[in-house]
Amino acid sequence: MANASAMRVFAVANQKGGVGKTTTTTSLGAALGDKGFRVLIVDLDPQGNATTGLGIDGRQFEKSVYDVLLNDTPMADIVEPTGFNNLFVAPATLDLAGVEQELTSVISRELRLKKALVSVEGEFDYVLIDCPPSLGLITINAFAAATDILVPVQTEFYALEGLTQLKRIVDLVQKNLNPQLKISKVVLTMYDARNTLSVDVAEEVRRHFRDELCKTVIPRTVRLAEAPSFGQPITVFDPTSKGAKAYRALAEEIIHG
Repeated sequence: MANASAMRVFAVANQKGGVGKTTTTTSLGAALGDKGFRVLIVDLDPQGNATTGLGIDGRQFEKSVYDVLLNDTPMADIVEPTGFNNLFVAPATLDLAGVEQELTSVISRELRLKKALVSVEGEFDYVLIDCPPSLGLITINAFAAATDILVPVQTEFYALEGLTQLKRIVDLVQKNLNPQLKISKVVLTMYDARNTLSVDVAEEVRRHFRDELCKTVIPRTVRLAEAPSFGQPITVFDPTSKGAKAYRALAEEIIHG
């Protein structure tokens, strides 16, 4: 049983799409689950890729994260087991796509998720929130509820573009909604050591985020790209692969960091 005061809530965020957010959320979650921690993945992306990537059909649920954000449904009411060790999911459905507009008139709309997570305090050691690729109200809800932000950064030409904007939003949320919030981990994804661009980008990220940058680097591999279509995290899909090893190493950094 998890300890209530120790529940760590990571918002996995980067408003750039295709940087490995969902893969990082599900694979890190599975790796933490394998180590005996109880993990809840909150799928806040209307595309629902974290839900389907864990082999769960979001269409079969009467209630989802949408109801949590809009209708005061307690988080505990929508949590589903995934069938993987200690890993649970709060599923997303397509309804979520319209939630930003619907939330605009709701009182304390930025704190809906934070309030909802109270119902699972003490049930989980880690909550990993898969944020959509934007900095709208859904992501602000994630930041208001989080203890930490984990930013996956793809090692490509425009990697740092947008990170200044992300930092600005984090500062605003910190000032107004969540004083303890910080970007605590930055992880390089889709890394190819044979590619000089990857190496250069890694250097540049290290200059900007010296203390936050994880030692573990997530490689660009075919197996990692294939895993979600089989509804499995990489640690289950191909446990001995480079990608699985990398996410297990990242889990160690999160636990001891």
